[in-house]
Amino acid sequence: MQADEIDPQAKAAVERQDLFPLPHSRRGVKIARLITRPAMWLQNRNPPSVGATVDRTIPGPADDLDARLYLPDANGPFPTVVFFHGGGFVFGSIDTHDWLCRHLTRESGLAVLSVDYRLAPEHPFPAAVEDAHAAVEWAAENPDAIRGTGEIAVAGDSAGGNLAAVAALMAAERDGPEIAHQALIYPGVGVEDDQQSVREHTGIVLSESDLEWYERCYYVNEIHQRNPYADPTKAADVSDVAPATVITAGFDPLRDGGKAYAEQLVRDGVPTRYENYETMVHGFMTLREVDRAHEAIADVAADLADALDEN
Repeated sequence: MQADEIDPQAKAAVERQDLFPLPHSRRGVKIARLITRPAMWLQNRNPPSVGATVDRTIPGPADDLDARLYLPDANGPFPTVVFFHGGGFVFGSIDTHDWLCRHLTRESGLAVLSVDYRLAPEHPFPAAVEDAHAAVEWAAENPDAIRGTGEIAVAGDSAGGNLAAVAALMAAERDGPEIAHQALIYPGVGVEDDQQSVREHTGIVLSESDLEWYERCYYVNEIHQRNPYADPTKAADVSDVAPATVITAGFDPLRDGGKAYAEQLVRDGVPTRYENYETMVHGFMTLREVDRAHEAIADVAADLADALDEN
């Protein structure tokens, strides 16, 4: 499931990240979020070009949600990918995933609507789920506001992959909106302490204390972890969800959980493409200096484009 060694480019990126460990306190989280803002400005200088970007708000269940629409350099309207960022449900923003969303737009020829959602620990489960579902419903119901065709896919990485999977499950169980495809990028689903990937790779990007902190912040109570809208691997039947692309990384503690969900989708008859990038680490598709990240983004974009072209 993993190669003998981590890709050298990914390893160098991980070593740089290790210099700035994530805080595990409410005060530390607030400070870290503030500190990352200027860092994101530097990281997002000279971004990959797209046809246009539009920053806006969309209505959420508690308050308006910030969103950024990425449009291809072509004449619309476009099918739309609603994207949810990663960050353990605690960190992350539209800006942390700007580079990835721009590349998805360029490679797919689709519009990408990147949506912020309420973060834990201030807003534990189910706040993020409610926001994600509301964003997908709004995008489907308001195509003119996003130069859309009304065709919708969902995508996300890590915690955002969890939200994309849950949004697809909720749409299936609540009779809409129709979702053409779900792209789950190293999703935070189905993670168990006894999995080989957790035993062997905790400490690479995600430490044991990171995983425990995110879990406490988001779920608060372990009872919530049994809710399919908190973790779709707990669903008894996923046969009606959208076709899926599931991406995992060989040296990622979350690898086996993502693989287990891909297998669950297949067992329930959902067309699913699963690919494990054996030399990669958690979060690799946001690492612009890693060549394999560019290849993976192109592969996911092709799946999304193919699915939306068929509708």
